[in-house]
This record gives sequence, structure tokens and C-alpha cells, in this order.
Amino acid sequence: MKTVLVVDDMLFMRMALKSILEKNGFTVIGNAENGVEAVKKYKECAPDLVTMDITMPEMSGLEALKKIKEYDQDAKVIMVSAMGQERFVKEAIMNGANYFIVKPFKEAKVLETLNKVVAW
Repeated sequence: MKTVLVVDDMLFMRMALKSILEKNGFTVIGNAENGVEAVKKYKECAPDLVTMDITMPEMSGLEALKKIKEYDQDAKVIMVSAMGQERFVKEAIMNGANYFIVKPFKEAKVLETLNKVVAW
């Protein structure tokens, strides 16, 4: 069973992702509402995957991605971005993100993406 850390500053987005993941065989072992919390939880939980929102308070998803990759270069991070954030997505990929999901997302696309990254 694959473990996931869900990071998003919006509670309803964290809950939506958790629901999709858990009913499809993933285990959500933690969640965080900003980048600072994400880095801390990553070190505590050592998840197989991270879904990381880009725009968050305190520390952005891009900064958190960089810190997680410094800590664990093999970390598998999927960025979650809103429409119109293509510039950030490119920067995230250049900084080690494995893939990205665009909000609003569809359940099938989320599962296809996570399963693809898990298989790498």
C-alpha cells in the first residue's frame, strides 16, 4: 500500500484528495496546510508520494519542494496547481517535481498520475 502526504492550504482540497486516494488503495499518512509543515511532516512520515499545492502561505510549494529534495533526492513529489500557473509548474519540474496535476482535477487523472509516479 502506497503512502501519501497531502499538502494544500485549503482544507476542502486536502479532504477531496484524501477521499480519492483512500478509496483507491492509497494511505494518506499525513497532511499539511503550508510548506513549512510539509517539510516537517515529510521528515516525520517518510511518505512514498507527496501531492504539493504550489501557492500556500508561510512557504510556497516550490520552496517546500526544494527543501524536501535537499533532504531526500529520491522524494516523489506531484505538484498541484491552479489554471494559469504554468510558469510555476515549469520551475517545479526543473527543481525535481515528478509530475503535476491541474486544479480543478478529475479523480481519474489524479489516480493515473499517482500510479504512474509510484511505478517509476
